[in-house]
Amino acid sequence: MSTEVNENACAEGAFDARSAWQLAPTVSLRSEPFGALAYDFHTRKLSFLKSVQLVGVVEQLAECPSALSAIDRAGVPANEQQRYVSALAALARSNMITPRKPEARTP
Repeated sequence: MSTEVNENACAEGAFDARSAWQLAPTVSLRSEPFGALAYDFHTRKLSFLKSVQLVGVVEQLAECPSALSAIDRAGVPANEQQRYVSALAALARSNMITPRKPEARTP
């Protein structure tokens, strides 16, 4: 995993990019040419994901142990990773993504 992301930026408010996250259960993504629409069926809030690569990061969240690893897995270049941490922090503030407990792995 890249270490280019500033450690202080990993916790923007309640967002910790070193923690596990997921798309909120009430949120659905609809692919669009520019990225995707994220719609929360509970709050009726609509957000725009203005990058196909950001959509890839959000889709990777459920499979990765941290947001940083999802950013890495989606192939975000090291010099752009801070921007994606900020985008995920905004999605967390709007409850489009929520914290997830990492899965316990058995030996």
